[in-house]
Amino acid sequence: MNPRHAFNRRLLLQGAVAAGALAAAPGAARAADGPPGTSAPAGAVPGAADRAAARAPGALPGRPYANPLVRNRADPHIQRHTDGRYYFTATVPEYDRIVLRRSRTLRGLTTADEAVVWRRHTSGDMSAHIWAPELHHIDGRWYLYFAAAPAHDVWRIRMWVLENRHPDPFRGTWTERGMITTAWDTFSLDATTFTHRGDRYLAWAQHEPGTDSNTGVFLSRMADPLTLTGPQVRLTTPEYPWERVGFKVNEGAAFLRRNGRIFMTYSASATDSNYCLGLLTADERADLMDPASWTKSPVPVFTSDDTTGQYGPGHNSFTVAEDGRTDVLVYHARQYREITGDPLHDPNRHTRVQRLGWKPDGTPDFGVPVPDHA
Repeated sequence: MNPRHAFNRRLLLQGAVAAGALAAAPGAARAADGPPGTSAPAGAVPGAADRAAARAPGALPGRPYANPLVRNRADPHIQRHTDGRYYFTATVPEYDRIVLRRSRTLRGLTTADEAVVWRRHTSGDMSAHIWAPELHHIDGRWYLYFAAAPAHDVWRIRMWVLENRHPDPFRGTWTERGMITTAWDTFSLDATTFTHRGDRYLAWAQHEPGTDSNTGVFLSRMADPLTLTGPQVRLTTPEYPWERVGFKVNEGAAFLRRNGRIFMTYSASATDSNYCLGLLTADERADLMDPASWTKSPVPVFTSDDTTGQYGPGHNSFTVAEDGRTDVLVYHARQYREITGDPLHDPNRHTRVQRLGWKPDGTPDFGVPVPDHA
């Protein structure tokens, strides 16, 4: 971290690595860069049992999904692109490269070949702490948003962008397009982008000068996939006790549009078993750039669970199951509560998936992290 910021380095690191998330597109008929909507197969008429199942969190439809889906991959981002395939990226425990997988099915990501599409520099910018990549397809091009720091100052973490003009993100050339410039030159990460009512937005986590928190979540419109435009507003900052356990962190935003509302999840507290999801809600007709449009849940919506043996669930993204209409929660968690040493040195944050349920009032029902193999 830059010496002018009076914050403990280990505090910033532990509070920061949980980055990333965007709502992934649900099916071939919908753009891959906006919050997902539902998409049912032609002629499908769900019955009462189907509707009840779709409202309940937990197991996914069809053949059982084995959890963890992908081992030793944190901050997972999965999107279903217009080609019908699932694209996966995540933080690797070495913090040194960006990887991609793809598959026709969610379960296929477990055994899909993993390609390294970019490696950290050996010195200078983008040479340390390669965290929380997200893959987005925007205006016919592929973009990877990620966080990185220079090797000589590993806490000077900022947001960076790669671009690939090839139709296939596993081919072509990934070009470094530079750093995303925000209002402050401070610790920032977890960039995610989405469109709503014709505007493109970027949400990210950043340290706000003059506050005692590690990071809050901010929102801005974008002039293009690389450039912010207009005001940058804070949507949430750690204020409740459950957001300030160990460290004062809000990070890793993900967006989902359903039932006339926009839902934004984010992760809070330290990256150990205290890590959890919070939730903001806005009417889809509201001005998303007005913080007053958002209502914040006073309690966490997804937390560690001793019964299922899953701890520190967070840094989520959203996608849909192969049926095109079942919402899927993607997140990472560990299989044990106690950690020796710094949690960021523990490689066992695994990617997991489960059904996202819906309550009768139209709000998401996260349930609890499902047990292994469920």
